[in-house]
Amino acid sequence: MPTYAYACTQCGHRFDAVQSFSDAALTQCPECDGALRKQYGSVGVTFNGSGFYRTDSRSSTSGGGAGAGASTSTSSKSEAKSSPASSGS
Repeated sequence: MPTYAYACTQCGHRFDAVQSFSDAALTQCPECDGALRKQYGSVGVTFNGSGFYRTDSRSSTSGGGAGAGASTSTSSKSEAKSSPASSGS
């Protein structure tokens, strides 16, 4: 179950409450019966594995980028595909 942080708008009392997703949010401060407000903090995100960095899509033998190690037959095919789109402009 998630833990939610609350703060009172009147007295400033802060506390955490463990609640289910289906539970209603707390509205009254246990100290002064004032109005409560949920506090939101930053969440730490860690990207692990491949595919998250610019260098992951490059081959280790190309040395100069993704297209540097491509063969001439592959590059001529891509030029042929791009010429109709560029001539229509």
